Amino acid sequence: MSTIAIANQKGGVGKTTVTMQLGAALSRRYRVLVVDVDPQRSTMWWAENAAAALPFDFAGNQHPAVVGRLDRLHVDYDFVLVDTPGNLEDTHILETVLDTADFAIVPLTPEPLAVEPTMRTITRLIEPRALRYSVLLNRIDTRIPNQLRVWQELLDTTFGVPRFDASLRQFKAQTEAPVLGQLVTSMHDNRRTSGSIADVTRLGHEMAECLAPATQGRW
Repeated sequence: MSTIAIANQKGGVGKTTVTMQLGAALSRRYRVLVVDVDPQRSTMWWAENAAAALPFDFAGNQHPAVVGRLDRLHVDYDFVLVDTPGNLEDTHILETVLDTADFAIVPLTPEPLAVEPTMRTITRLIEPRALRYSVLLNRIDTRIPNQLRVWQELLDTTFGVPRFDASLRQFKAQTEAPVLGQLVTSMHDNRRTSGSIADVTRLGHEMAECLAPATQGRW
């Protein structure tokens, strides 16, 4: 079982979207549990309003310590994804999850004001724990020339932090998904949704490969 924390002390970078949609993508091949420890309960709200049955097991409104006890409860999952708070006030919750996580996904939107809190999360909370992590560029606007390349180079050369090859583009279908209660597994694959589905699917493949050999050969 691999526990993945979706973490960034900057709010509004898409942690809930990444948690829910990646959980759905991974559920196509793996046994997945999604856990919500964020006091804002955005993940729980999405789950409760899902238009179809969730493709993964869900545990909302949980104390963060439960994440570290899952192995003792003899639960049987390949991946546990944990949605964490995006603020400084709830740092203790994030720290509790990171203490027991196997990997951290750090979503980052291409906004200058998102950089400092993202790097603070990495340097003060993730790296001191020697926890494996990767930054995920989220809400890339394809209408802005070279935006993805510029931000990839920023992460690679200026900050020197690991990042996913996959990224999530900004699509209306993805923005509307929480309101409509949709996941990539319940969306009809058409011109409006195909980009979102493809992006999340690529992320799922890459995430599974990052945690090999435990998941090797399962796709």
